[in-house]
Amino acid sequence: MADAKVIPFGDDPRTRRVRPKSKDAGAGGAGAGAGAAGKEAKAKRPPGRKGGPLAPVPEQPAAPDDAGAEAVAKAALVAPEEPAADPGGGGGWDRRIAGGLAFLRRRLTGDYEVDEFGYDEELTDKVLMSMIRPLYEKYFRVEVKGIENIPAEGGALIVANHSGTLPLDGLMLQAAVHDKHPDGRHVRLLAADLVFMLPVVNELARKAGHTLACAEDAEELLRRGEVVGVMPEGFKGIGKPFSERYKLQRFGRGGFVSTALRAGAPIVPCSIVGAEEIYPMLGNARTLARVLGIPYFPLTPTFPWLGPLGAVPLPTKWTIQFGEPIPTDGYPAEAAEDPMLMFNLTDQVREQIQHTLYKLLVQRRSVFF
Repeated sequence: MADAKVIPFGDDPRTRRVRPKSKDAGAGGAGAGAGAAGKEAKAKRPPGRKGGPLAPVPEQPAAPDDAGAEAVAKAALVAPEEPAADPGGGGGWDRRIAGGLAFLRRRLTGDYEVDEFGYDEELTDKVLMSMIRPLYEKYFRVEVKGIENIPAEGGALIVANHSGTLPLDGLMLQAAVHDKHPDGRHVRLLAADLVFMLPVVNELARKAGHTLACAEDAEELLRRGEVVGVMPEGFKGIGKPFSERYKLQRFGRGGFVSTALRAGAPIVPCSIVGAEEIYPMLGNARTLARVLGIPYFPLTPTFPWLGPLGAVPLPTKWTIQFGEPIPTDGYPAEAAEDPMLMFNLTDQVREQIQHTLYKLLVQRRSVFF
């Protein structure tokens, strides 16, 4: 194609025909063989064409030399580019369907990985997070602040307040870090024993990366470089009456501080506003709770009076703010056994979370907007 020439075809000066140069032709043979080229072009009509003049080709600018003629010939012979695929067309759906079928094949054949805690990263990313995301984005409209305070790599312990009658705040915390952190980090939540005693919930919790709230498991995850989430208030926080909303309960004995000190992982305080109002707990049927073997039986304006409909949470507006991390790697190894240091760090984390809660409440315009 490098030796192609532009040869005039017919008597009409507006028509041109590009023809490859013969192997035997010299540099000046193009002008002498113009007539033969015309006959050859007439003989080689497209298949199915029975006669009549060939369609004219738009006139190309005259080339001053062989290099210019070669450039024009290349431009004339290059096939036009195919139009780009429409992002909203069927190509996207084809890829989604193919990805979904591949996912189902891996699940059916067992070609996926689960760690010793039961965490299934692929199932969490493709299914569980997709189930949580509508609540996170559309229903509670969660606003996230300070996500950059969670390290890009290495272990970190997120310590958050706990509220809302049902532990939806833990799921929203998990979705916030998963979707908003620039490095797409995952939170491994520490859950109470009751979570792993409930059928179905037990299996889903383990698949989502939750593990038993014990120091050994938490320390192991931190040493692996995981982001671990803990809510030290436990049932005292999630089951407190509505009159005590946004007032932090006792943070236990500070076991989470000891775990962070042993692993040398920073502690990231986290304040969640909006969860307290999803189920305003006006009372607690303690006798019924003892019969059912649960920590409390909530009485809200809608539950149990409206039956299953009363279990629908109110669509409050949430804010999750991550505070500046508190480093622990500067302490000596024996610091984890110092009760006074543990008390001071626990109190520091608790006060930082409480102060941020008050600040967010002052800034909030409305419970629902």
